[in-house]
Amino acid sequence: MMQTSDISAIFKRELNKLKEEVASYKAEPDVWKIPPGVLNSGGTLCLHICGNLNHFVGAVLGKTGYIRNREKEFSARNIPKAALIIEIEQTAAVVGKTLNSLTDEDLHRDYTALPPQVAANEKWTAFYFLIHLIAHLDYHIGQVNYHRRIVSGIVK
Repeated sequence: MMQTSDISAIFKRELNKLKEEVASYKAEPDVWKIPPGVLNSGGTLCLHICGNLNHFVGAVLGKTGYIRNREKEFSARNIPKAALIIEIEQTAAVVGKTLNSLTDEDLHRDYTALPPQVAANEKWTAFYFLIHLIAHLDYHIGQVNYHRRIVSGIVK
């Protein structure tokens, strides 16, 4: 159970960072601003992170029944910061519950729901895919951090 508890702790820590980033936007509308040269707002990235984890961890590994609406992750707008924070907390709970239900043996089984950008002939274990998801999560948290600093005038 060491691997699952370690991975769970990392996801919890990183989702708390995301929550802190969202809470740190000074003005509510800033979460949804898209400055020139930036493709996604912090709010959009937050919804994408939550949808991604609810799908790949919750639905696939945890059998939660979650149905992902990836298009809505990128089209929804003007959701209040408080609602985004609740979404992050709910996602963290699903991820934690799912990972805590897995055994180390589960982690070494093939992960069969790989995203389309992964070559069809590649074989990934659940453990490898969870590490991939942590990297994806952190990449987007960095984008949210930079977005927040751009829209608040901290980055010159």
